[in-house]
Amino acid sequence: MAFNVPNMFGQVGFFTPTAPRSTMAVISLEREFDAPPEVVRPMMEDVERFMAAGGFDEARVDGDTLTLINRLGFATIQLTLEVVDDPAAVVAYRQHEGIFDSMETRYTLEPANGGSRVTAMTEFTLGGIPGTVLDSTIIKRQRTREIKGQFDYLEASLDDA
Repeated sequence: MAFNVPNMFGQVGFFTPTAPRSTMAVISLEREFDAPPEVVRPMMEDVERFMAAGGFDEARVDGDTLTLINRLGFATIQLTLEVVDDPAAVVAYRQHEGIFDSMETRYTLEPANGGSRVTAMTEFTLGGIPGTVLDSTIIKRQRTREIKGQFDYLEASLDDA
């Protein structure tokens, strides 16, 4: 789409609007649990429940597609994600459709101090219209809350076990 608009000198020319591009941003959090990996792993592999624990209004898994929905006031943000096979991760996915130019998340699990360590890492690039409205600080804050909610779910589930 191009517009025929005057520039600051009054000359008419073509202008093609483009949204600013963001650089890659990374969020990485980890937490240790007093349970071995073989106890924690099944809780993470229940992907629908594990993702819902992040505070999403809806989390649905259909085959290799994960759909996450958040309602924020008058706006609804929906991410359609592809669950990917990553031998180093318990759960890994990348955005198929949503607000990011790109977004990938990995949850790893390893033995640590007689228990387990879960590490969640999300890498993302904002772009398009959302990239002009949101900045990476807002996304990092939201994503940190989601991951902490998932870690709290694991902790509570282990306490109940």
